[in-house]
Amino acid sequence: MKTLSATLALIAPVRAGLRFPCSTLTVQRLDPVVEPGKIPSAHVHHIVGGNAFNATMEGDVGERATCTTCQMSEDFSNYWTAQLYFKHPNGSYHRVPVIPVQPLLGGSEGAKAGLTVYYTQHDLFRDNLGQQKITSFKPGFRMTVGSPTVEGKPQVGLRYQCLQGQFRGPELDDFPTGPCSGGIFTTHHFPACWDGKNLDSPDHQAHMYNTIRSDGFVAAPACPESHPVRMPQVTYETVWDTTQFNNMWPAGEPNPFVWSFEGTSGGTHADYMFGWKGDSLQRAMDKPECFYDGCGSITKQDMAVANQCTIETMVDEPVEGWLDKLPGR
Repeated sequence: MKTLSATLALIAPVRAGLRFPCSTLTVQRLDPVVEPGKIPSAHVHHIVGGNAFNATMEGDVGERATCTTCQMSEDFSNYWTAQLYFKHPNGSYHRVPVIPVQPLLGGSEGAKAGLTVYYTQHDLFRDNLGQQKITSFKPGFRMTVGSPTVEGKPQVGLRYQCLQGQFRGPELDDFPTGPCSGGIFTTHHFPACWDGKNLDSPDHQAHMYNTIRSDGFVAAPACPESHPVRMPQVTYETVWDTTQFNNMWPAGEPNPFVWSFEGTSGGTHADYMFGWKGDSLQRAMDKPECFYDGCGSITKQDMAVANQCTIETMVDEPVEGWLDKLPGR
């Protein structure tokens, strides 16, 4: 089994886009894509990115934000997932903290919690799309992947791994069945084929087409005629630090972790709100040298600077500590 850094060393020579950390911006009940204008939204989200994040977000987000928790300083997008909670045998809940993915790989240290974002152009191991042009998202673009209403197995491309120290385990379509010494690792691969017309759709998914068959990083087929525009493959990676709860998980008992909507593994989902400045993302997609966090055409910032970016708490309710019930439930 390879470490994460060893795996990246193998694929680094391939032209494959960007990979960078974003610290946590806020954890609260807001969702400007699915529930615009609603304060609070139905369940708690873990949110990173630009400080224009609000209950309502229309138009060019990148022009309104003044800072970002992401390493790429021209990226004022917002990225969020549902929040993971531990359910104690006594019925109470505790928010599972997040630890950065980045230290597992070396470089770009300093992120506070958060998640790691990918914008890939094609298969990480080979250019299976024949140098097809990758078109950047447009101002106002947003999308979701997955759904809290899904029961059973999650959508393809939404996966779990049981980390053992710095080693990944096999990809799972369910929560791990036993304690993980390094935490639970979640992956959210978004669709990458656009209809070329709509910045959003009623279900926030129909304007995109998902070509993922198993792993979003490999073997992506061409886009269909209905959604002919190839866009960057956006992926989130998050490490949930479940280790502090391992001794509270009774041996032989079912998984004790739930998403913030009181949901099981199948309901894992994520939201994306585009907010790159000007043509910065298109420049990155056009440059053959852009890989990992190295991209000469894009300005980076020290994570100590990114960590100073904050927003106000708009929902006055406890989300930390031991709770009798999940917020909003």
